[in-house]
Amino acid sequence: MRVAFLGTPETAVPFLEALVAGGHDVGLVVTRPDRPRGRSAAPAPPPVKRAAIRLGIEVEQPAATRRPEFAQRLASVRADLLVVVAYGRILTAEALAAAPRGAVNVHFSLLPRWRGAAPVQWCLAAGDERTGVCTMQLDEGLDTGPILLAEETPIRADEHAPALTARLVALGVPLLLRTLDGLARGDLRPRAQDDASATRAPMITRSDGEVSPALPARAIAGRVRGFDPWPGVWLRRGGTRIRIVRALPRDGETASHAPGTVLRLDEDDLLVACGGGSVLAVRDVQPEGRRTVAVRDAVNGRLLAPGDVLEKL
Repeated sequence: MRVAFLGTPETAVPFLEALVAGGHDVGLVVTRPDRPRGRSAAPAPPPVKRAAIRLGIEVEQPAATRRPEFAQRLASVRADLLVVVAYGRILTAEALAAAPRGAVNVHFSLLPRWRGAAPVQWCLAAGDERTGVCTMQLDEGLDTGPILLAEETPIRADEHAPALTARLVALGVPLLLRTLDGLARGDLRPRAQDDASATRAPMITRSDGEVSPALPARAIAGRVRGFDPWPGVWLRRGGTRIRIVRALPRDGETASHAPGTVLRLDEDDLLVACGGGSVLAVRDVQPEGRRTVAVRDAVNGRLLAPGDVLEKL
């Protein structure tokens, strides 16, 4: 099948590579413009652009996708299908109509749960126990098109966003190839989403990492896992900002202290009182501007101590 591929970050690269390895004719790769990186602020190409150059595929980096010229460029490829993986922009009806079979998107959740830019982060922050990846037909809405195929997976209790994303990519690559095979055979039956069951996964902002210790321990632990590596979950001890890097709720233990109170060091965990009498077992922390350390080292270095109170920024 001849396709045009639209994607931007590292997570999209394995899908592009699989299309090529699977014998599909990728006539064009569309990705976001180069962006400044590092201290020099020199423009750096997105990972998908680097992959496309390595694979010898022509690349387009439009600054705007709502202009008629963009849809015309897609149509000029004469692709059977558009394949979209984490491109980062909503396509117009004209762009979606640029290929006879429309556009297929790979989304890292089980739609309609977690429509939006950050499904992996928000499913972890919400404490979901299961998630998955699905392929869908794109329409003009935000992840509202009908589902083609889906693959479900349990979420591990200590799994953070990078590890879960990598697992979903590994599930999604063969799912995309199966989807294209099914479309070519004509035996896939799209399934409409239940809009009433939809939840939102908006783009993560820095303020999302500024949590309150008055939240239940399970909710804080979910944010620690979901907002890794950015923006992280931050609390304040006096004038020092401290990131909670690894933590899990301590089931079966309660505390009557004020939320944020550091209770005690229990082997490799520092126990912190949270909302509703719940207790958070913190394993690793990172003082702002410094490296991540185990909580035992943080206590020995007098960064934290029982009786301290951690507060919202």
